[in-house]
Amino acid sequence: MKIVKPNPPKEDQEVASRIHRRNFLRYLGAGSAFLTAATLASGCHKDDDDFNMGGEGVSLGSGDIAVLNYAYALEQLEAAFYTQVVNAQFSGMTATELAYFTDIRNHEIAHREFFKAALGANAIGSLEVNFSAVDFSKRDSVLGTAKAFEDLGVSAYNGAGQYLSNTDTGKVYLGLAGKIVSVEARHAAYIRDLISNGTFAADDVVDANGLDKVRTPAEVFTIAAAFIKTKINTSTLPR
Repeated sequence: MKIVKPNPPKEDQEVASRIHRRNFLRYLGAGSAFLTAATLASGCHKDDDDFNMGGEGVSLGSGDIAVLNYAYALEQLEAAFYTQVVNAQFSGMTATELAYFTDIRNHEIAHREFFKAALGANAIGSLEVNFSAVDFSKRDSVLGTAKAFEDLGVSAYNGAGQYLSNTDTGKVYLGLAGKIVSVEARHAAYIRDLISNGTFAADDVVDANGLDKVRTPAEVFTIAAAFIKTKINTSTLPR
């Protein structure tokens, strides 16, 4: 069984160190005011018992903080997965594929670090992930898992936006999430076409109205739970 410990590998730490959190937030148009707003929002929206440990497992908090921690958990999962993909390099991986997977890894680490910085003291800790079901030496296993993660991530962001508050802060969150989900969709399209060319917008993810799939937090965690060893209390997430 392959259990990936919370401590990130050296390559992960090097990438994260290049992402100066304050500069990254400024680049996204938020800056230090966003961090302050996030802290204030957590104080306004959370119930102390729920935030501290309202049930079994790591609490995500409540209100907008719960939604952000939800996204942070998924970005931790994806960053850990692609770090392992780049380190292991499945048999037959081309130089172009390695370059693209490295880009995806860097994007996911950047997303993870963004949420960690935005949440500040309200951020959940580093999660332990379980990739025992993935054979990182085999192309089909890696691509199949990558497809599942990317499709899941896009549907998770699509479903989470409705739960953000209709405050100025909540609207900032929504705008930033929109920038991130568009990148996740680019990843999904690339992975899908590696598996089968032309399936980047197949009807299992895009419906007849040209709209992408939406999943609720409960649906997302039901799927993601197989890859996350850390027990997470999802009871405070919006329903």
